[in-house]
Amino acid sequence: MMLPSHGLPGPLTPKGYLPRVADAVMSEALFVAPIVVVEGARGTGKSWTGLRHARSQVRLDRDPGSVEVAALSPDRVLNGARPRLVDEWQLAPSLWNHARHIVDAEPGVGHYIFTGSAHPPDDSTRHSGAGRVMRMKMRPMSLAESGESTAEISLACLFDGDDCSARAPDTTIADVVEALCRGGWPRHLGMSTSRAQMLCNAYLQEVARVDIPRLGRTFHNPEGVLRLLTSLSRNIATTAAATTLARDTAGDVILSRPTVAEYLETLKRVYVVEDLPAWTVHLKSRARLRCTPKRHLVDPSLATATLRAGPERLWRDLDYLGQAFESLVVRDLRVYAEANDAYVYHYRDSNGHELDAVVQHGDGRWLAVEIKLGSGTRLDEASKSLRMACKQIDTSKTGEPVKKLVITADGYGYERPDGVSVLPITALGP
Repeated sequence: MMLPSHGLPGPLTPKGYLPRVADAVMSEALFVAPIVVVEGARGTGKSWTGLRHARSQVRLDRDPGSVEVAALSPDRVLNGARPRLVDEWQLAPSLWNHARHIVDAEPGVGHYIFTGSAHPPDDSTRHSGAGRVMRMKMRPMSLAESGESTAEISLACLFDGDDCSARAPDTTIADVVEALCRGGWPRHLGMSTSRAQMLCNAYLQEVARVDIPRLGRTFHNPEGVLRLLTSLSRNIATTAAATTLARDTAGDVILSRPTVAEYLETLKRVYVVEDLPAWTVHLKSRARLRCTPKRHLVDPSLATATLRAGPERLWRDLDYLGQAFESLVVRDLRVYAEANDAYVYHYRDSNGHELDAVVQHGDGRWLAVEIKLGSGTRLDEASKSLRMACKQIDTSKTGEPVKKLVITADGYGYERPDGVSVLPITALGP
């Protein structure tokens, strides 16, 4: 399965480039805004996607002296054929204001593509982008992008209310677990799971020891960051509070809650942690909404690698495998939502009703999602839970969900008599 390519490849397109869902978002953004900012974790493919759409480039993390030149003469760094890719722009944050001034003086769109794998330490460099900037998030590859989903059923069609009708894909549940452990990192495609997990661990070591100090966090303990990442990995797809994470950090000294909160914020700034926010919605009953976010890393492979949990170990712990699979589905839903003007949330109320994911379109249409690893006997239970949760929501204000979905790891896509749709993640696409 190949995703459609949007527009003709630019002259800088890297050899072997695989089409990304973000290509469509990028193409549209360059026709709308003078500056497109692509944000996301290192290794997700931001640079390659930027090159796919650019006509010239400056790579601040690779071009010798470019950061120094940017500080002394930013116009020289920003000068070039448009769109011009400015890669890892946070290394020279002063370029932000200079680019703003240039696009103010030169009418038009599609001047610059700024890519960055961290928020700069001084957010004042990011102000006044209104009317000039469109931001997009680049995440690891979804199963549709890596070729492990047929993309037979698109998120766009689900928002239109189309039936979930799909053959059982060739990708098995075992293949999904392998892909979960390998991750959606472009460099990991075709790599053994064990080697991919080694790279994931090395990546997190670099985050703790190198990336965080670059943000100006000089008084931090890399070992403490890694302990927090271990705690987060154990608690992915849960609403574990910061106090719970603090207690769960093993070591000679337990991290304090304020330290955990600071580390979490810093890990978000380098796009390693991406919590799933709670959905704000009116309820029919007197139940209260739970507003705690669900804990997720940007890719579930980081969690399994941190815990040294390969496929064999995951199969021996089905409860945790279910959590990791939920995180995989959330990752893919976020990728597809980005291309559909939609956002992903979770829902939970004080009566215990919950939805693993809510995908809400910008126009208000929404999908209710329950996530189950298998497609066997637990589907009835999942369907009942899904329908009960939807009954708690005041649909006079939100409208009825366009679809009630149970997303599984394998099997067929079909419509149940009770109004719930069953959809394997290996048949879903943008």
